[in-house]
Amino acid sequence: MKIFLGLDLGQRRDHSAIAIVRRDEQVRPWGETIFEGLSLLYVRRIPLGTSYPQVVEIVRAAVNQPELRGNCEIVVDATGVGAPVVEMLRTAGLACPIASVTITGGEKESIRECFGGSECNVPKRDLIAALQVSLEKNQFRIASDISDLGSLVEELVNVRNVARESGRERIGADRAGEHDDLVIAVSLAAWKAARKAKTIGERNVRLFI
Repeated sequence: MKIFLGLDLGQRRDHSAIAIVRRDEQVRPWGETIFEGLSLLYVRRIPLGTSYPQVVEIVRAAVNQPELRGNCEIVVDATGVGAPVVEMLRTAGLACPIASVTITGGEKESIRECFGGSECNVPKRDLIAALQVSLEKNQFRIASDISDLGSLVEELVNVRNVARESGRERIGADRAGEHDDLVIAVSLAAWKAARKAKTIGERNVRLFI
């Protein structure tokens, strides 16, 4: 079992959001690790006006919780303004790996391991579509006591694939006033949790097909 904290970084008019996802596994007596799915433990939209140093402190408080301490990885949106915040997280002494994810409009993902974590380029459609498929297949469990659950469900409903005139897709909130920050935070954590490297004896089971 390992826990992944997804962090979507907003700007002046956009919320930042944080999500915590647990990868559920069972270790058999002979050492084989069986993947059992993912569980969303927490999701929160951070109030507008919260500074990035304050966001870092919110993350610090989260990873210092007993269940996460020493057993978590931070997965942060490094697109746009995210790069300097990634550096703030890496110098904050959080004692957990940090994966910086640049969300792209491309076709393929790439991952480069680096000191203290990894640097990733991931198409936005892969993040969101994978989460939607896992929900449809009942491979993603959501705790019933999550305070922002209603907002998350609303975002999931509103997320659409919109064909641009160029023929390329835009994936995310479709209309003015809609948000997808919670969906992105959850998707970041779920994507990394599903990609967790196999351990010795683990079955080759992937969450997202």
